[in-house]
Amino acid sequence: MKASELKTKSVADLQLELLSLTKEQFGLRMKMATQQLSNNSMLSKVRRDIARVKTILCERGAAK
Repeated sequence: MKASELKTKSVADLQLELLSLTKEQFGLRMKMATQQLSNNSMLSKVRRDIARVKTILCERGAAK
């Protein structure tokens, strides 16, 4: 996900995106712990996407 795509979304959409990304990160961590994750790079991609969303929320002053 690109930052330019995220900047066009509203704060509510960004918060929903953040929630879905954290759930996805949790699922990936569980798969990694049980040796079921074949693509380890997915975990870092999700982490970076979470950071992008949090950065844009912070820029808009809507961070929790």
